[in-house]
Amino acid sequence: MEKEVHEQYEYARRRLRQKKILYFHFVLFLLGSLFLFIANRFFDFGANTDQNWCIWGITIWFFIFILHFIKVYITDRFMNKKWEREQIDRLVALQQKRISQLESRVNEDTDNKI
Repeated sequence: MEKEVHEQYEYARRRLRQKKILYFHFVLFLLGSLFLFIANRFFDFGANTDQNWCIWGITIWFFIFILHFIKVYITDRFMNKKWEREQIDRLVALQQKRISQLESRVNEDTDNKI
């Protein structure tokens, strides 16, 4: 019982840390995007380029943020330790079933030969 409570606490602590880092990434994205836009628009940083470079930078950064969001709220939410344990147990059970089938075949073959 105590081990289970400790695992739940560690899981909650890890999830909270993931969300905290995601929120920090979001704030950093907003401030960085604002900085890039201001540097491009008002200070003519990168004025010698024909393309709107800050939009590309913001778009790439937004894509990375979306990937981070998906990892925290979708992937890690469903594929946690409990999911891993269930998958391992399922695969072990399948292996045990296959081994028992092979053992029964071997026993039948040896009985038939005798």
